[in-house]
Amino acid sequence: QVQLAESGGGLVQPGGSLRLSCAVSETTLDNHASGWFRQAPGKETEGVACMSVAGFKFYTDPVQGRFTISRDLAKKMTYLQMNDLKPEDTAVYYCAISPARTCTETYTSWGRGTQVTVSS
Repeated sequence: QVQLAESGGGLVQPGGSLRLSCAVSETTLDNHASGWFRQAPGKETEGVACMSVAGFKFYTDPVQGRFTISRDLAKKMTYLQMNDLKPEDTAVYYCAISPARTCTETYTSWGRGTQVTVSS
């Protein structure tokens, strides 16, 4: 079973920045699309960003222009740079990988999440 571990969450003021990291074990990222999701209290999980093996990047409207997804294949890491954070970004953030090379709704491996809280 592939294991993923998120880190980098915490408390930040509105307008601040955080960089989330996701370490992937027992696999390589050169054949898997990477995704980031989040779940706010009382709400369903929603997609945030995706990066295909070919380098295509997709962002959902709430984070477009503020978040950036990236990867480091040698380190088996995927990242989510979060800038200009807003209170509505408060959520538990999850990284995930797909068996597909392109962005898809099918993600079979998930991390346990890291809390991001945006508050004054």
